Amino acid sequence: MKRIVTIQDISGVGKCSLTVALPIISAMGVETSVLPTAVLSTHTAFKDFTFRDLTSDIQPILKHWKDQKFTFDAIYTGYLGSKEQIDLMSNMFDYYKKQGTLILVDPCMADNGSLYPGFTKGFAHEMAGLCGKADIIVPNMTEASYLLDIPYVENGYDEAYVKDILQKLAALGAKKVAIKGITLKEGLYGVYSYDSTTKEYTSYYHKRLQQNFHGTGDIFASVVVGALMKDYTLEKALSLAADYVVESIEETLKSDNPNWYGVNFETAFPYLLKRLYQ
Repeated sequence: MKRIVTIQDISGVGKCSLTVALPIISAMGVETSVLPTAVLSTHTAFKDFTFRDLTSDIQPILKHWKDQKFTFDAIYTGYLGSKEQIDLMSNMFDYYKKQGTLILVDPCMADNGSLYPGFTKGFAHEMAGLCGKADIIVPNMTEASYLLDIPYVENGYDEAYVKDILQKLAALGAKKVAIKGITLKEGLYGVYSYDSTTKEYTSYYHKRLQQNFHGTGDIFASVVVGALMKDYTLEKALSLAADYVVESIEETLKSDNPNWYGVNFETAFPYLLKRLYQ
């Protein structure tokens, strides 16, 4: 069985980050190790949540793993809360990269044209450096604009613009880049990817739902890395992840009182596993 490690925060209540990454990747038949960067009582959509920063624990944990000679088939980073955490991940990448470990970075820091609270353009610059050490990065369009320090364009762009963004992101250093939330076709969302080694582009479009829910980007990235560990191509992994997010949202909307703080990805597991093994 392949083993990955995912590094991000964990919330006691709320469906995002490790709360979704651990069950999803495990259900896909991949051993999932975790390195929490912070512990929250709830995710940040709730008011008055508690927060405990675990930055000081990361280095001792990594040292113990090295002493135990643990290896990982993939490293998957999500929400990182500070430059110090980015620096720790950069060093971790350097160490495990020598062993042929796949590195996927989801640069969770922005959406809908704005950075998340507490993040700055300086942080985005540091994240761009970390993305440069990854094999695959999966930003949304807002994150792409901050990584490249260019104005965010919400709508009205064309395919040539998307390809140019993908090439510029790849120039940061990542071998493969996938951008989610592309709005090139009316009524649809797209996932567009670029492989800098083959110079090939791929795209996949899926139903565009009007409702927005917390944590869907984390679900997307978790399925991508899980599928890659099952020897999917990136193109196939991206389409599976996009479809599973849609299925999870539709499962949520079946309720008379939809869960506002996250989607019902749990009840969509049969769909994911059927697709995974068909």
